[in-house]
Amino acid sequence: MTWHTWSERGARRTNADAVASFADPVTGRVAFALADGIGEDGTAARLAAAAAVRSAGQGADVAIAAARSAVTTGDCVLVLAVPMPTGQGYEIAWLGDARAYAVVDDTVIQLTTDHTLAQYFRDRGTPATPRMEHLVTASLRTAKPEQLGHIAVPTPAFLVLTSDGVHRHVDQPTMAHILRYAADPAAELVRRAIAAGATDNATALVVHCAPAIPETRPIPVAA
Repeated sequence: MTWHTWSERGARRTNADAVASFADPVTGRVAFALADGIGEDGTAARLAAAAAVRSAGQGADVAIAAARSAVTTGDCVLVLAVPMPTGQGYEIAWLGDARAYAVVDDTVIQLTTDHTLAQYFRDRGTPATPRMEHLVTASLRTAKPEQLGHIAVPTPAFLVLTSDGVHRHVDQPTMAHILRYAADPAAELVRRAIAAGATDNATALVVHCAPAIPETRPIPVAA
């Protein structure tokens, strides 16, 4: 297993994104987190990501609770990847619009569903405005327990965590191409997002979990 992470401030005054990883000292399994601070102060994101991965061995719910306890001022959204106890696959937990993607059976899959006002209206068949994409309906300090998103994924070829500065500007076909060909896919995802007009903080964490996919096989994109 190898992983890469990259982050750029964009046009913002500060970079309020944060990533963290932590290897369990007993099992050696690594948990990953990406947090996106709400506002210009990145303290909440840094504290939340660090606390979450260090408690991940006790499960995603405990890790999210630890992240919440660590943040006393400010707020953030968060996505967390916790290794399954069996050592096969990850439990993904999230609040807000930080995302997780995976390549499973050669297919790029978005694992998370945004907690945003735009997604709320789309789920009910109502058109959403662009501004609604930036209004989160669940964050670390405001979410109710039932709002925490959960999904389990088998060990993927790649696991990708992104802040909205990346995934609002890099589509899944482009992501698939980058994962296949880029020497540092996290840096390339961020570079592409900035080149496509991202002005927000842009952060990506890419975990290469499995042997490389043969060059002759394309990576399709899940519908």
